[in-house]
Amino acid sequence: MERPKPTAGMRHVAFHVRDLEAAERFYVDLLGMQVEWRPDPDNVYLTSGNDNLALHRSRADFDLSRQVLDHIGFILRTPQEVDDWYAFLLANHVEMKSEPRTHRDGARSFYFVGPERVTVQMIYHPPIADY
Repeated sequence: MERPKPTAGMRHVAFHVRDLEAAERFYVDLLGMQVEWRPDPDNVYLTSGNDNLALHRSRADFDLSRQVLDHIGFILRTPQEVDDWYAFLLANHVEMKSEPRTHRDGARSFYFVGPERVTVQMIYHPPIADY
């Protein structure tokens, strides 16, 4: 199977944070990011225009001393590319964590396991897909 079109870059990172409000203030007030989407009180998605940073409030039992990175994401330009990459990686025996799905905000993505067990997301995210 032929590799799909190249990604538009790794422009999505997601962190677990203990204090969501303090983390949001840091990235917005100090680094100049803007809130792109707040789906609920425990999650906020920030952007500088061509990127996306997801902050997820960690559960009380989550061990942040080991890892704060939730996942990294590679941006794709169309929803079809999500499905193409899924088929390609599956055909190459990559361990999948999910199947492609369309999210509430119109994004489409799936997750898989990368080297060193890092969770990787392939995502079509409309606000930044064309950058």
